[in-house]
Amino acid sequence: MPRNYRIYINDNTLFISDFLPEQKEKIQQLEFQDFNLQTFYKKLKNGSKKSYIFLTKNPQETFKKLKKDCTIIKAAGGLVESANGNFLFIFRNKKWDLPKGKLEEGEKMKETAVREVEEECGIRVFKREEKLCKTYHVYPIGTKMVIKKTNWYKMKVKGEPKLVPQKEEGIDEAVWLDKNHISPVVKNTFPSIMDVLRAGGIL
Repeated sequence: MPRNYRIYINDNTLFISDFLPEQKEKIQQLEFQDFNLQTFYKKLKNGSKKSYIFLTKNPQETFKKLKKDCTIIKAAGGLVESANGNFLFIFRNKKWDLPKGKLEEGEKMKETAVREVEEECGIRVFKREEKLCKTYHVYPIGTKMVIKKTNWYKMKVKGEPKLVPQKEEGIDEAVWLDKNHISPVVKNTFPSIMDVLRAGGIL
């Protein structure tokens, strides 16, 4: 089965797929031939929430070509469940988020995920479970376009430890929330986090 991709550019979504995904919003088809990601990024209006797609028989190949001119940054994070069945969320940059961070040299993605969760929330991860999903983001750094790939893992902690948000990472708050009470998160988070919550069966 061909891999299909969903790449977030602010609140816009760029699909690379061999079929049109079913969704309410209209999807604009793009031609890959003369496509330039930087030009495309600059043209997007601030605050727009549109969907675009490269319809292709070989999504993997198209994604590879797209990555060629970009800097790739790898990151990992976790969806953490307490023994009481509550989930860990952080509040950073005026949005609800999940703990995550960049890969350090010599680290495996799954090690990064655990380290970042522990550092950002001041807890010990008892058990790292399966990988839930991957998310992709595009943003500029200087003159280069970056594609950031984040692997998300399911995690468990013993009991429900007190959370200590890492202030120097810009985290204002870290909380445990029951999955029936995450509407504040859903109202004010990133589309990629919604994907993680779906993959984790919370939504």
